[in-house]
Amino acid sequence: MKEFKEKIGRLNRLMEEEKWDGVVLTRQHNFSWLTCGGENFVAVNSEEGIGYLLVEKEKVTLFTSNIEALRLKEEELGELPIEVQEIPWWKNLADSLQETVKGKEVAWDSHPSVEEKITPLRYSLTASEVERYFVLGRECARELEWVLMGVKEGVKEREVAGRISKSLLSLGISPVVILVAADERIEKFRHPLPTDNPLKKMLMGVVCGRRGGLTVSVTRLISLGKVSAELERKHRAVCYVDTVFISSTVVGRSIGEIFKEGVKAYTEQGYPEEWKKHHQGGPTGYRTREFKATKGENRKVEFRQAFAWNPSITGTKSEDTIIAYDESPLIVTSTPTWPKVKVEYGRRIWERPDILAL
Repeated sequence: MKEFKEKIGRLNRLMEEEKWDGVVLTRQHNFSWLTCGGENFVAVNSEEGIGYLLVEKEKVTLFTSNIEALRLKEEELGELPIEVQEIPWWKNLADSLQETVKGKEVAWDSHPSVEEKITPLRYSLTASEVERYFVLGRECARELEWVLMGVKEGVKEREVAGRISKSLLSLGISPVVILVAADERIEKFRHPLPTDNPLKKMLMGVVCGRRGGLTVSVTRLISLGKVSAELERKHRAVCYVDTVFISSTVVGRSIGEIFKEGVKAYTEQGYPEEWKKHHQGGPTGYRTREFKATKGENRKVEFRQAFAWNPSITGTKSEDTIIAYDESPLIVTSTPTWPKVKVEYGRRIWERPDILAL
């Protein structure tokens, strides 16, 4: 309830600033954010939810069809003080809500300009969100690692993706992104959707896992046998770049300045052009990326804001999810069982995931 009140307070301040009488949250990520982990989807691939939240100064009302009302009330809203307005399934939900707010100044998050104003309200995680995030992060990393540790030569990428999905779904985690690449496909494609390509030696697995709206991102690589000297050099370089991104992500720093530090690290490691071949990540939380970091980004890192940097050098990649604090960020997707590369940077030793040799 404390988390809910804090978020209502953020919305009320925004409504006062914009002189809105209310705001309608139609998108899945905004529903999950305000309801402290509730889910309002049937189709996972839909941006829009099956229920709309009307937030007014004195109350919050969920508008949804008679098909969904009971389940959402019992299983997603819990004890939250949210009224439920049932709409017959054959009537248009948006039209019914529009009729209710006729004559009022109400903003809808389905309009990009409104969503742009709501998005920053999600940046700074509450203490309860941080607790849920750490559990989610450890579980996503653990399940991905367990699957990769168990692969054998000849397994197909799609089989690996299926095993990862099964493990995550059994924990209530939706695998909103699963990338799997074996051998030459790691070098060829930055976003390798799994195929029937069989594993010979190298395998990369990438997961964006979502539960209760919160999303973490994690990448791991394995090798059947010893890693080549060239790949080991590349991987240590990308781990250094990742360390620079992560260590620079402290409260108050410009995201554009952090990006420049990462690009500089690519050059220092002898790979000055690699950053141009794929985006480097950015803020995350209730979306896989709230936006992609660039050199010209002036927005600053906020307290307890989540980030997922994903630097890559052809053939390898480093990626975990972190939460920013004043002095140093904390990694939420780290496990004690996976081998680590030790990187010395900024007067301390950082640990980044190594390539596991099986």
